[in-house]
Amino acid sequence: MGTTHSRSDARANIIRLVVLVTGLVGLGSVPARVFAQSDEPQPVKMQEYRQTGSAEFQIATVSTRNDMVSGGDVLLRIGVSSQLPLERVAVALNGQDVRAAFRAVPGTRTLLGLVTGLRLGDNTLAVTGQGAGAPQTSLVLTNWPIEGPIFSGPHQQPYVCMTQLFDLPVTGGNLGPALDKNCSMATRVDYIYRTTGNEFKPLPNPSARPADLAQTTTNEGKTVAYVVRIETGTVDRGIYQIAVLHDPTTDRPVDPWTRPAGWNGRLIYTFGGGCPGGWFQQGQSTGGVVDDPMLSQGFAVVSSSKNVMGNNCDDLLASETLMMTKERFIERFGPPAHTIGWGCSGGSDQVHQIGDNYPGLLNGIVPACSFPDIPFAHTTTHSFGARLLYNYFQVTSGVKWTRDQQVQVIGFPSYESLVAQATRADRINPRGSCDETIPVALLYDPVKNKSGARCTTYDHGVAVWGRDPATGFARRPLDNVAVQYGLKTLNSGLISKAQFLDLNEKIGGVDIDAGFTKVRSVGDRLAVRRGYESGRFLSGGGGLAETPIIDYRAYADFQPGDPHMRYHGFSTRQRLIDANGNADNHIMLVEDYTYGGFSTRSPLVREALKQMDQWLLNLAKDTSNAPRARKVAGAKPADLRDMCLTPFGKKILETQLYQAGGCNTYFPSHASAYLVAGMPVANNIVVCQHKPVDPTDYMVQFTPAEIERLRRIFPDGVCDYSKAGIEQRPLLGTWLSFGPAGKRPTKPASD
Repeated sequence: MGTTHSRSDARANIIRLVVLVTGLVGLGSVPARVFAQSDEPQPVKMQEYRQTGSAEFQIATVSTRNDMVSGGDVLLRIGVSSQLPLERVAVALNGQDVRAAFRAVPGTRTLLGLVTGLRLGDNTLAVTGQGAGAPQTSLVLTNWPIEGPIFSGPHQQPYVCMTQLFDLPVTGGNLGPALDKNCSMATRVDYIYRTTGNEFKPLPNPSARPADLAQTTTNEGKTVAYVVRIETGTVDRGIYQIAVLHDPTTDRPVDPWTRPAGWNGRLIYTFGGGCPGGWFQQGQSTGGVVDDPMLSQGFAVVSSSKNVMGNNCDDLLASETLMMTKERFIERFGPPAHTIGWGCSGGSDQVHQIGDNYPGLLNGIVPACSFPDIPFAHTTTHSFGARLLYNYFQVTSGVKWTRDQQVQVIGFPSYESLVAQATRADRINPRGSCDETIPVALLYDPVKNKSGARCTTYDHGVAVWGRDPATGFARRPLDNVAVQYGLKTLNSGLISKAQFLDLNEKIGGVDIDAGFTKVRSVGDRLAVRRGYESGRFLSGGGGLAETPIIDYRAYADFQPGDPHMRYHGFSTRQRLIDANGNADNHIMLVEDYTYGGFSTRSPLVREALKQMDQWLLNLAKDTSNAPRARKVAGAKPADLRDMCLTPFGKKILETQLYQAGGCNTYFPSHASAYLVAGMPVANNIVVCQHKPVDPTDYMVQFTPAEIERLRRIFPDGVCDYSKAGIEQRPLLGTWLSFGPAGKRPTKPASD
């Protein structure tokens, strides 16, 4: 998942600290079903995306939903009846004439316009014909501040601005100090070019062509000068970058009506990994926008610092930032034919959860080194289990264990993996993974500063999880009350009865500050319910049911300490099957680690991009009335299938199966402590239902005294993984907002 960024104290000292207090949160219509009776703000379903129409006019927002406009401008499309001359159409915003903002789209009965000057809150766009009794159609546009938030809940505090540490790619330098409390900067445009020696260089004078300027032929067959325009600015308190082929000597200045000659009309949005350290900061990097295999083919590439989990470990905020940054792109260049989500590790968490919970923002996704989600698949089982078991083996064990037995119980491929995952900065320790850029005085300390910022997944996302009234800290779903650690290893004869009993008797849990306890951890039931209903625990039954997915994995199970194990991809696939009856939209590609975790240097990665692009182009051609999920499956390129590429270059085309098949011979799948304890491969039961201890469940013969000991260890029974988990339920819905319902956007009081 990446590591905490390392920075010198000298650099850290120049950071501008911003503490923001904002009460601006959710926008919704009628509240949907709530999570539980509580005085806490309840999430609500956002208004459905609206476009309005009549026999004469059809109005639709193009750059974003009409109820989530940001920054005071929006790109709109107006369809006009053939009975009305386009020149006789009048357009007004809040009663003011804005017809000059619109241009006719050649060959259509459509006007496209970038309307500016929206006030905060609701605005009315009215379209009329001319003359007495002329028809009129209107659409309400709800405008939010460019710094957000819109649906992610109140702004985090404290919050560290990092514009002066943001290093500009290729050109070098940084952005200088932030301009205001929201970490804003003046938008800037830089040009770079690709040389005939295959490297990127700055282009100080965009109107002059260097002698070593290369050309590139895009995947549309257009040969253009390899000049790239990079725009850098701030949206949703994150630093965004937009990179696209644009030659200022031949292309028009960018606008939403005419695309640059080199842009193929499609967009790749990149997402970065990490997570420890990903709190309370703006970030000094994006997911990367300067990538030759992407840009040379003509793709526009976009990312934001808030879409790097090393800067922001909250997929909800990541969703909002993507939406607002994509709106900025569309207002500059016009709507892309499709948007591909592209990310490894924490980037994969984002594309999965954004695709499922906020459908339409990403049309297809290419997750790599993937996890289904952070809050459960990684934090609650993978890391939490390793942490508990390592502590047991090192501290509390009353019997001897071989290293091989320890590895078998945890399910990991090696002892090194166990140590690395158990001792690295984790996501449940409020003091263990704070970024060094945050002043210590603002951080939580159980004695000196109980109200300080807590660096945990749950406190970071408190808008979703809610607060425990007993502690004031975020509610946590962590639970291991009835888990039988090592169950499968016991039944396989790999550990003894004495080891199994001692392990489960002494495994313990963690307290609210991640300190080890003798008693097991009890998950907050409201947090568990919210995790499922909000999509923080990936469902697969939301937007992902209709989203093309190519899961690429550079096999890392045996990379020392690497958490990106292959079983996580099978967890995602099983969740799709459980939610939708099939995973026909999910392709798995596996190869060795020659090219690292996720690099377009890999021919297989480049092939994944090509195939996803073609999949989405095929899908756009299907104008039938068939269900979208069926159209997605039917649009899949004929030669795109599950496969692995062996270290010897042999392709094995076969449906990928967990711990089975030819590919498993070369790339064996391992497990987690919870899968070893009996959890299904979907890995999504947070709190299991219980059943009484039953001697027939074990392949060993327990004595009556040992059975009695088991019942003392598990007084309320053991996990029954044949049943759904406690509070496990479908998504409440997609496009949820987290905050008080019914409030309209206003400028934060701190501004």
